[in-house]
Amino acid sequence: MINSFKNEKVAVLGLGLEGKDVVKFILKQGASVTVFDKKEEKDLDLTGIERKKINLVCGGSYLSGGIGGFETIFRSPGIYRYLPELVKAEKEGIEISSATKLFFDLCPGKIIGVTGTKGKGTTCTLIYEILKKAGKDVYLAGNIGKPYLELLPKLNKTSLVVLELSSFQLIDLQKSPHLSVVLNVTVDHLDWHKDEKEYLQAKTSIVRYQRNTDYVVINADYKKSVKFGDLTSARVFYFSRRKKVEGAYVDQGRIILNVDRTREIGETKKLLLRGEHNWENITAAICASYLAGSDLGSIKRVVFSFRGLEHRLEFVRKVKGVSFYNDSFATGPQPVMAAIDSFYEPTTLILGGFDKGLTYGDLAKKAAGCKNIKTIILIGDIGSKIGDELKKAKFPGLVINLGKPPMEEIVREAFSHTPNGGVVLLSPGSSSFDMFKDYKDRGNQFKKATRNL
Repeated sequence: MINSFKNEKVAVLGLGLEGKDVVKFILKQGASVTVFDKKEEKDLDLTGIERKKINLVCGGSYLSGGIGGFETIFRSPGIYRYLPELVKAEKEGIEISSATKLFFDLCPGKIIGVTGTKGKGTTCTLIYEILKKAGKDVYLAGNIGKPYLELLPKLNKTSLVVLELSSFQLIDLQKSPHLSVVLNVTVDHLDWHKDEKEYLQAKTSIVRYQRNTDYVVINADYKKSVKFGDLTSARVFYFSRRKKVEGAYVDQGRIILNVDRTREIGETKKLLLRGEHNWENITAAICASYLAGSDLGSIKRVVFSFRGLEHRLEFVRKVKGVSFYNDSFATGPQPVMAAIDSFYEPTTLILGGFDKGLTYGDLAKKAAGCKNIKTIILIGDIGSKIGDELKKAKFPGLVINLGKPPMEEIVREAFSHTPNGGVVLLSPGSSSFDMFKDYKDRGNQFKKATRNL
């Protein structure tokens, strides 16, 4: 399999992180590579790739000439699997693949895969840190770790690889991880998927091809997540922040591991991660890492020292008694609702961004029912839409629609409406592309503006 691309004509659609990973990997095998990307060549990051060794088709009309004549086409996660051009190529007998699919084919070790609408990055990092503390040969790869294929030379049969898997990566995957973790599955990415059914169906690949020697750890608190247990041949465990289950759960402020027998891990009040929604990520990681071979001591040490990931309810600083939190990674209503529950102080919420087709009625009702949400600052394309929902929900606080000003102005406005002892929370509930490069850029600008106050 390693030399299967020698002298093959291969196309790579999209030169993001995964696209570059594929290009580097198959060039070493002697493939003839053509890269298709909607960006202009001057805007591509070709670091680590010899330009003369690849053909480039760039610009807005990059697919207008078709993508026929190749033996394999590698699709980057951002490229919709059922683009007409890809469907046509597949009908012509061209294999459609991805870095994810290739890694599953070639990885000699065991894969721990994590999916869900939110919480994947936090859960993956916790699992990785616990297993590393336990002395395992473990790697964190994918969206928050190292590129998949770049890792292959380091791996052996005893290696463990923790992967964050989105619906974009799972949609055409025909293998499942040895240990799968299913977090909160709600609805997201309807700007990419055809509909909710396709989004949910894509997620099921994480369990659909498991064997009876595999494991799955499922969120017991969401109906859509629980249904994944019916689709797998693996041994099923659960995690919950609300009820006792076989797996891991929270009971009266205590974190419990219940695999084979019951053990107390510790008290939730001693966690550094803020927010009850993070109890789900923590119990998921505890159960998964224990099943993967971690000892209890390593679990406890990591869980109670873990401060979270950048842009996920990240504490920035306190200014004149006002605490600033960066939750820029919240790109849908559900994580915003979870973030709201993480605070009891008087809160100013910065909300809005790019319109990707999501609905905000439930979020508006949630905000209207939270007495500590005093002010909502609306920004971006979707600001007015959210404002309308807040009116319908009869939100009693102050609503200010700023449009698309610089982040410095947004932060100053939020600060001016927040009392001493209060919180300014950037938890936008939408994508960032109308005003920022990406969620990281949005979060970094928020942190910079906060530090400049």
